[in-house]
Amino acid sequence: MAITAEDVKKLREKTGAGFMDCKAALAEANGDFEEAVDILRKKGISVATKREGKTASQGIIASYIHAGDQVGVLVEVNCETDFVARTEAFREFAHNVAMQVVAMQPRWVSREEVPADAMDREREVLTAQAKAEGKPDHIVEKMVEGRLKKFYEEYCLLDQKYIRDDSMTINDLLLDVVGKTGEKVAVRRFVRFQVGEEL
Repeated sequence: MAITAEDVKKLREKTGAGFMDCKAALAEANGDFEEAVDILRKKGISVATKREGKTASQGIIASYIHAGDQVGVLVEVNCETDFVARTEAFREFAHNVAMQVVAMQPRWVSREEVPADAMDREREVLTAQAKAEGKPDHIVEKMVEGRLKKFYEEYCLLDQKYIRDDSMTINDLLLDVVGKTGEKVAVRRFVRFQVGEEL
């Protein structure tokens, strides 16, 4: 199937990947647009796997103040080189993460950051809820694991559905930027300020 320049342009606009990467993905997918998107996302995953041992000590602090000046966020996003930190794809990712934090109010960046006492408390509450529904113990355990996934999706930034495209998580968005930049990228930390919130 012939790949047109218009097809490549459309895929570039959706993914932000380079011209040659988009052309190759469309060729591999026999012109199937959605499959080409998946191919590019998988490429991001494979690049991320290769870069796991690398140190991401460069990066930027991105900020976002929501309209009305009542809520604001600072987020630190790291990469391997200052060259990548200056790219449009990296800066756009950092900005989108800051907007996500304003909108969805995560408590932690990842599951690994959830404190043990918070996990124990959540597991205890979910277990009690499942038992109150009269479920047998082996079912209770499965219910708790399923509900913990929802807990992560609500409170862990990387597990959250992306506010601009709920077919993706923030981790998917991160893997996309890894694929575009070819470097390890990490959201290190964030802080969210809201006027009038309890100190």
